[in-house]
Amino acid sequence: MQSEYSGGMRLPITPVNTLLRDLRGQLRQNHPGGRLLVAVDALPSVATAAFADAFADVVAEDGTAVFRAGADGFLLPPRARPGHSREPAWFDEETFRRVLVDPFRGGVHTSATTGFQLAAWDPRRERPAEARWVTAPEDAVIVVDGPFLNTPALRGIWHFSVWLEVADSALAAREGRSMDAPYSRTELAYLREQPVQRASALVDVTDPQHPVQVFRDSC
Repeated sequence: MQSEYSGGMRLPITPVNTLLRDLRGQLRQNHPGGRLLVAVDALPSVATAAFADAFADVVAEDGTAVFRAGADGFLLPPRARPGHSREPAWFDEETFRRVLVDPFRGGVHTSATTGFQLAAWDPRRERPAEARWVTAPEDAVIVVDGPFLNTPALRGIWHFSVWLEVADSALAAREGRSMDAPYSRTELAYLREQPVQRASALVDVTDPQHPVQVFRDSC
């Protein structure tokens, strides 16, 4: 997933947009401007793309330049994916930092023409994506969605992160899963890293049309 959102358009008042505006306010409370990176994380990765798209729309309401990227745009080639790993083996962190994070962050200190890429891998065709370099003004936001975005290695890059949570029954509905074992070995290893506690906001999206922010003492 990669795209750019043009801002300035007021969206209708809906339960979803009301929640997203609250989240935008929380983001802006600590980061009123600058180049910002936002993560939308979940296990399973249900609704992350749709939620991130909607959040990007809301952030762009005030004219902010907003870009979208997905973790699946930075997969390792199949031959380079280890069979088992405590860290999510599929994610190409080195490329993610080199072509997106570092130039996006560094551009504000050098030149607004510094380019960055919103994807390096095409997950549909299972091959490297065509290089497409984009630029951003000094105030801009990139919203990235996908699972495993709050690993210890990546936590330090996010200015704001959202964890999406679904009802337990939704976990069991996944192919090959049951209520007794809803998570894979890799997912369990990730959960032991406490990604929920590291997120800036926790949102229950069991009903996608009526998401609810959950406040916990541990968050």
